[in-house]
Amino acid sequence: LWSGWCFRYMHATGASLVFFLTYLHILRGLNYSYLYLPLSWISGLIIFALFIVTAFIGYVLPWGQMSYWGATVITNLLSSIPLLVVWLCGGYTVSDPTIKRFFVLHFILPFVALCIVFIHIFFLHLHGSTNPLGYDTAFKIPFYPNLLTLDVKGFNNIFILFIIQSLFGIIPLSHP
Repeated sequence: LWSGWCFRYMHATGASLVFFLTYLHILRGLNYSYLYLPLSWISGLIIFALFIVTAFIGYVLPWGQMSYWGATVITNLLSSIPLLVVWLCGGYTVSDPTIKRFFVLHFILPFVALCIVFIHIFFLHLHGSTNPLGYDTAFKIPFYPNLLTLDVKGFNNIFILFIIQSLFGIIPLSHP
């Protein structure tokens, strides 16, 4: 694949960026007491769990020594549930069918997470999002143009940092 190194590094950088932004979102939610919105909180935890599973499966796909033994350890942890390892791995050990199944799951799980993100946003708007100033504040900022402009600037800054990291590798994201 021509420029495959660039696609691989953009994929790794994008995954790290998604986790960084997810952690910031969780901290913000804890700060603003999202625990009082249980449906939003539970859907957010499901999204986070799907992100972790997708990242682990993606870590296994290069099929090196670290990824092989990581898959072996995690699948052995799952062996306490009858027939789960046989279904997940295609046998009793981590082998070629495991990689094929992990590849399919690594492709499908982000779309499942995206569907749950829409459910998460629905639950958030169903109850109203939390505001650090309180619900009955007179200080309100209109979404357009003020907040939309801030969101676009923030997205542009994150995108520029993503491109710089992907092309120049400022922070190494792989094993030495």
